[in-house]
Amino acid sequence: MKPIIAIIAGGDSSEFEVSLRSAEGISSWLDREKFIVYTIEVKGLVWTARLQDGSTAEVNRHDFSFMENGEKVKPDFAYITIHGTPGENGILQGYFDLLHIPYSTCSLLVAALTFDKFTLNQYLKGYGVKIAESILLRKSQTITDEEVMEKIGLPCFIKPNGSGSSFGVTRCAHKEDIQKAIGFARQESDDVMIEAELKGTELANGVYKKKNDEVYVLPITEVVSQNEFFDYDAKYNGQVTEITPARLADDTTQRVKALTKAIYTILGGSGIMRVDYIITKKDGQDVINLLEINATPGMTQTSFIPQQARADGLEMTDILTEIIEEKLKN
Repeated sequence: MKPIIAIIAGGDSSEFEVSLRSAEGISSWLDREKFIVYTIEVKGLVWTARLQDGSTAEVNRHDFSFMENGEKVKPDFAYITIHGTPGENGILQGYFDLLHIPYSTCSLLVAALTFDKFTLNQYLKGYGVKIAESILLRKSQTITDEEVMEKIGLPCFIKPNGSGSSFGVTRCAHKEDIQKAIGFARQESDDVMIEAELKGTELANGVYKKKNDEVYVLPITEVVSQNEFFDYDAKYNGQVTEITPARLADDTTQRVKALTKAIYTILGGSGIMRVDYIITKKDGQDVINLLEINATPGMTQTSFIPQQARADGLEMTDILTEIIEEKLKN
């Protein structure tokens, strides 16, 4: 029997629709000669499987099964492509751990860590990774405009700490906009991160684990946004130029890829992850600064990872097959 693969999409964040588009991309790449594929849409406590005939069935969350033509279907593998909760922050990973169902992403702990931007950056800072100055506001905390000016300065980015990077983000250039930006970020996450702006070249670098635990780093993409920063419209509405491979000096390219591999290894990464950077200049030298890590990166037809795979002469079908088959063996 072919393994049954369930693509888990949707979720409870503002990136619901983007997640469904990622699911379409993954579904198009999965090898039907090797796998039986379903998509399961998650929204709160409503989990719905799309059946082969186009109809739907409710998922029994007690054992992650559903009925099709009077027969019980129980997936062998979960490909998680939810951007935001509960797929990017470790909740679904814990659920599948309890059911002993292998899944595509990193572990519960790593997912939770990468989802918390401030904690992740401070953790990796201990390994010598360079990050922007930042402060964290927990749910009940407030901060004055003067404190932001003194500790971080302007311009700065005010963003949800526990969310994706597409919604709730403001580039704040004026003192009078600080409190409004904090309120805007809190529409997506209770905790808010205030981060100093770094001016430079923005990069995205995909990485995954091949057979025999080999960490493989894909080519780097240079991101040139038409907007103030790489926001939702830049990501998903074409207001950006993405150049793969990035226009970097050979030495800088090798250093970025080495850092991506090191970060993936430090975290105990698994599946496909994406590490985002910004390159600044100091004394004429390129300085690599970490922006964030995506444990369930976008997988639409135009997302970074497919672009980088094509630039490397790789097929997404082969990458996904290798990841799934390795995880099913373990």
